[in-house]
Amino acid sequence: MILTYYCIVTMIIIAYLLGSIPSAVWIGKKYYGIDIREYGSRNAGTTNMLRVLGRRAALPVFLLDFLKGFVAVTLIEILKYDDHIDDMWLINLKLIAVFAAVLGHIFPIFAGFRGGKGVATLVGAVTGIYPPVALLCFAVWCVVLIVSHYVSLASMVAGGCFPVFTLISPKVNGSVPFVVFSFVIAVLLVYTHRKNIDRLKAGTESKIYIWKPRKARTDRSPHDPSNRS
Repeated sequence: MILTYYCIVTMIIIAYLLGSIPSAVWIGKKYYGIDIREYGSRNAGTTNMLRVLGRRAALPVFLLDFLKGFVAVTLIEILKYDDHIDDMWLINLKLIAVFAAVLGHIFPIFAGFRGGKGVATLVGAVTGIYPPVALLCFAVWCVVLIVSHYVSLASMVAGGCFPVFTLISPKVNGSVPFVVFSFVIAVLLVYTHRKNIDRLKAGTESKIYIWKPRKARTDRSPHDPSNRS
């Protein structure tokens, strides 16, 4: 039993360390010579990379952030070979791994504990638990983004749909921890976007036009000092 606890703690630590990989910070510094946390919204995430540096920089950041969440949760599958861990416990441990990975993204040990909001990492982690719900939420996110051009609004609406999709999914709605988890995530997404909500109300929230040429966007260059607001 001691070995079981040791393995569980090790896996959770690995999940946090995976989440702590600051892809946006490293890519920004390596290929663009800037610390993305000093520009735009100052978040080390996909949206800020897209806003400041464009699609070429944002795409690998999204993929890496998604992948680290997915891997962090998928690695927990190894524990199913432990006789002391049943299917219910395995789901519970995956949920803990989700929190660990997202916590690592928000407070990365490899980047001075200054990270992003963890949305891409969260999507990857939830995909590792139950892909259909994650894909439905992603579809909602895409539709809202296409219609509104607000990434923050799309993230909050998709997060709000998460518990709804969970409740109507027979494979996971019987898991009380997963249902509670879905509601907690929905609330946390709204809380972490509270500044965005204020900007949406004031009409000052930045829009993202994914399919428009870069010159059509109104964002200033990352090297423009006035962009550090």
